[in-house]
Amino acid sequence: MNEVLNWHVPDDRPWFNSGLWQEGVPKHPKFPVISLGDWFDQKTEEFGRQKYSWFLKTTMNYRVLRKHVDTLTTSLAKKGIKKGDVVAILLPNSFQFTISYFATVKLGAIVIPINPTYKPLEILNVLKQTKPKALICMDAMYGLIKPISDHYKFDFIISTNIADLAAIPPAIKEQLIKEGTIPSGEVPGALSFLEMAPKRGEINIPKVEIDPINDPAVYLMTGGTTGVPKAAIITHYNCVCNAKQTFSWMPDATHPMACIGILPMFHAFGMTIVQNVVIEGGDFNILFPRPPSSLKEVVDTILEVGPEGGTILPGVENLFIGLTRYLEENPEPRLKGMFRLCVSGAGPLHGPVKEKFEAVSGGKLVEAYGLTECTTAVSAGPFNGKDETGTLGLPFPGTDWMIFHMEDFDKGPLNGYGPDFTGEICVSGPQVFKGYLNNPEATAETLRECDGKIWCLTGDIGYMDAKGQIVIRDRKKQMIKYKGYSVFPKEVEELIGTHPDVLEVAVAGLPDPETGEMVKAWVQIKAEAKGRLTPEKLIEWCKVNITHYKCPKEIEIIEEIPKSLVGKVQRRQLQINDPKWKAKHGETS
Repeated sequence: MNEVLNWHVPDDRPWFNSGLWQEGVPKHPKFPVISLGDWFDQKTEEFGRQKYSWFLKTTMNYRVLRKHVDTLTTSLAKKGIKKGDVVAILLPNSFQFTISYFATVKLGAIVIPINPTYKPLEILNVLKQTKPKALICMDAMYGLIKPISDHYKFDFIISTNIADLAAIPPAIKEQLIKEGTIPSGEVPGALSFLEMAPKRGEINIPKVEIDPINDPAVYLMTGGTTGVPKAAIITHYNCVCNAKQTFSWMPDATHPMACIGILPMFHAFGMTIVQNVVIEGGDFNILFPRPPSSLKEVVDTILEVGPEGGTILPGVENLFIGLTRYLEENPEPRLKGMFRLCVSGAGPLHGPVKEKFEAVSGGKLVEAYGLTECTTAVSAGPFNGKDETGTLGLPFPGTDWMIFHMEDFDKGPLNGYGPDFTGEICVSGPQVFKGYLNNPEATAETLRECDGKIWCLTGDIGYMDAKGQIVIRDRKKQMIKYKGYSVFPKEVEELIGTHPDVLEVAVAGLPDPETGEMVKAWVQIKAEAKGRLTPEKLIEWCKVNITHYKCPKEIEIIEEIPKSLVGKVQRRQLQINDPKWKAKHGETS
């Protein structure tokens, strides 16, 4: 029997006594102290013949997945990869991503997933921070590495084509590559993934002693919304616990289900939900290697696969807005009730969006909250129909959260509920990361001790209601100080967003000699309002509808609000490219 740790959260926490807690979800769970590789072996043994993934019209079961992982583990060991080494993975959602991920961690080595939307210099920054010995990459993505190949040298590179493990006859595959239907690229001197990870091959995995609680399994790059991305150290224990916490939040689900894998697995949200939670429950994922070209592609794929247990759909609010519109215009009786468990993250879920999606789809949609420093998942609305929009739901089993004084953590948690008790959201639990790689100062600012617990200071500002739910107001570092007033960009965005001609808004602070900081809004308007709604008219509307100190001094109408791959509005991108910011901080900020 594996050792277990008991993450006890006091019984008097308000969420336990609010009537919202789901029946069947443990209040005081015990999580096994087990390495990610051993956990993977247990699950693939338990679910051997069950389907693990559907990708490029090809199905792979858990047993075959395990064989590919074990042969790649053997090959990596032969190439000298050992405990503590780092292996970079530059892959989209694919069979190869999961195989490479678990082959690496089984050796006690550390995965650094690379975001393929990064530019070469951004990738170079990741490589210099994490110092990987090897790279496993998609051949078509090597163009991101080539420009920096003289500045960083890997011991070896393993190259794979997106269709390497797809059930496509070799002659047809070759023709499709030749035509450009299947993307490909040259990777000079690279080893072949197919030769390194065959389904039938030698398995000789060295025994490695891993301390699950302290040994890193993954380095995840933080979002970089407030500066240069940092590498968060995520342990084996963090990954296993967060998968189990999240899975336990679905007590009434009928398994196996299909998880719609649109979220990229190189991101914390996708890694945990699309990959690890699926494995914990013996479910299977339907993987999209790139953002779908249309929602018709998503719907057609679900209908083709036909998951009997329904689907888990993690995404961002825009996905559910689009899917609602598509289903209204293209009614499909076979999809009624298919979207059983849907989770919206990376931003707020608004009530009208939730209500309309649930009415049209017959599914259930809740808001979730998480961050890279907590492996991903911290909380979600309950799936029992008692979730309340506008809140972050309830903390997952084993997770404690409190609101601490915004300016001084040492003053302790605030003793009260509601907006008057706004402060920094802090989280304690088995998913809280180990720290930032080679950055003790940032680690000391983010991980603090109080009452015998380690708390992660999330940098998010909010308040708790009497039921223990948290309402998020904004990012601490993005709060605007206007003549001593605290202005929350998220609140201003929501207020401007009520204008009937406005589609989306991003708000940030800019230097201002008179007030310290000024409020600026970048606004995307509806097509029919172009030429009619000007920045001046919108500023006048704001003066009528918004308190004076929250009113934008400047409004810029732009074609599209920039977002990350998981749908987060990139306020900082707009902020640092603004002339006022550049004049104050310089071009290289």
